[in-house]
Amino acid sequence: MSDPRIITLPPGGILLGLGSDLIDVDRVKGVVDRQGDRFLARVFTDEERAYCLGMKFPHKHLAARFAAKEAVAKAFTTGIGAELGWKSISVYHGSRHEPLVRLDEKGAALLRQVGGTHVLLTLSHTDTAAMAVAAVVRAV
Repeated sequence: MSDPRIITLPPGGILLGLGSDLIDVDRVKGVVDRQGDRFLARVFTDEERAYCLGMKFPHKHLAARFAAKEAVAKAFTTGIGAELGWKSISVYHGSRHEPLVRLDEKGAALLRQVGGTHVLLTLSHTDTAAMAVAAVVRAV
């Protein structure tokens, strides 16, 4: 039996939008060092902050989630702004530790508006860079 939380684009599924982002880990670290909790609370959900700040090297994980938010916003073709806020997008982990996207009401409404059913996400990071690729899809 397949896990219903694991979404793949089946034959006939439709790719509606694709976005990617790459960011230097030191850039995120610098903003956190300068702005601290103000930046963290503005950009990341409680769940994301708890996960990242619990890691040995939190800035790598924060940078990956920042890149994910940018990639998702690009996949929607809206960017971050009036239609989609920073915390409209939350990254969490599935049962196999795969990155999953949780959208707030604003994000879910936008997903419905564009005809999508899911947002697929992949993340990667090194000590110096973090990247994400997101796809807005309609599974049929």
